[in-house]
Amino acid sequence: MTLLWRLQHKYTTEGTINLIPDDAIKTIFESGRSHRYYLDRKVDEMLLQRIYELAILAPSASNLCPLRVTFVVSENQKAKVIEAAADGNKAKIKSAPVVAIIAHDEKYYDLIEKLSPHMDGNAFRNKSDAELTQIAIENSWLQAGLLIAAVRSLGLDSGAMSGFDKNVIDDYFYKNSSWRSNFLLNIGYGDETELHPRGPRPSFEEACQIL
Repeated sequence: MTLLWRLQHKYTTEGTINLIPDDAIKTIFESGRSHRYYLDRKVDEMLLQRIYELAILAPSASNLCPLRVTFVVSENQKAKVIEAAADGNKAKIKSAPVVAIIAHDEKYYDLIEKLSPHMDGNAFRNKSDAELTQIAIENSWLQAGLLIAAVRSLGLDSGAMSGFDKNVIDDYFYKNSSWRSNFLLNIGYGDETELHPRGPRPSFEEACQIL
């Protein structure tokens, strides 16, 4: 009898909300892997839109939603990303049908009145640049984690990369905007033959506390 079954039974009998199905948990977490190389198969642009629609439902401080995404699919634009990438990442980007630039908007506060009408927008605008940037980075990374889960939930695979020159990416893609890059995320249908065995993870006892 698995822990998941016992939790499901407990929650159901107590009248609280049911867990999501086991196969969904397996798809998003247990079977989900970070892929390096991809099959020669295009990703429908409607799927990219759906990825964003799911990811933007992720939590962020005061619903500020600083996450921004540039889905790069054309070969000439991908070439600019490859140019900025570390040598070890160039072939991976070339293999992927989509490389998403996961970014944050340093002027996310311009949407405060729309997204958080209960908040005082000027209170944010009066913060220091360092404070504003920290809020944007922290919350966009939080939302990006859910974006990866959204990718997996739609039957796609991904692989995140930090090895690239942010200045090159920002100068080319975001020169006249307030967006700034965080990391790159290859998206596509992963080539499982290129996967290494899954690496071990710290155990609950090694990584968690219940106080």
